[in-house]
Amino acid sequence: MTTDREGLLAAFLEHKGKIVGAVFGLILGWLVIRYGFWRGMLAAAFVAAGFFIGALVDREGWDGLYDILVRRRR
Repeated sequence: MTTDREGLLAAFLEHKGKIVGAVFGLILGWLVIRYGFWRGMLAAAFVAAGFFIGALVDREGWDGLYDILVRRRR
């Protein structure tokens, strides 16, 4: 049983940004999906955006995400 918990914890720590981002998008999407099909499609977009932002946080960290969002393009 402890091996399962250790494996689950290791997987979470390795992909925590993606998991948290997808859960956030899912919750936000769930709130929107209750109100119609097109809003449901928007919910799917929220889940995808949350996943990709979480993956970016896993790769770059929060400081890297901030730099990407606020840097000026010349």
